[in-house]
Amino acid sequence: MTLSLANLKPARGATKKKKRVGRGNSSGHGTYSTRGLKGQRARSGVGGLKLKGLKARLQKIPKLPGFKSLYPKKAVVNIIDLDKTFTDGSIVTPQKLEEAGLISQAKFGVKVLGQGSLKKKLVIKGCLASQTAKEAIEKAGGKIYN
Repeated sequence: MTLSLANLKPARGATKKKKRVGRGNSSGHGTYSTRGLKGQRARSGVGGLKLKGLKARLQKIPKLPGFKSLYPKKAVVNIIDLDKTFTDGSIVTPQKLEEAGLISQAKFGVKVLGQGSLKKKLVIKGCLASQTAKEAIEKAGGKIYN
């Protein structure tokens, strides 16, 4: 007889019969059927309380540090970069910033920050700006429109 999946048998002692509760006192699992005396888990229809031990299992899972916001962030550009890239009197839009390579994408908006100094007169359209950036742009003779 050759060995195949059809004629495999488990090793001796490898199988265990299911515990049959509530089959009389002589079985060793009669009367209260391993449920104890009183309480919620002694009653019928309780199920097995599937959440038992869930908190302990959750506490063992390693947590990842930090917090990731669901809202996309605006692209950021400093006025010193605007001063280096654009000529005097040019109009700056999010699309032009993207073409110049100052931002990766203008999809979620652009914010101009006031780091550095601005000597050129620029007109900025469609961008948000910090208070210091607004002051620097207006001081140089430029304008900003949201």
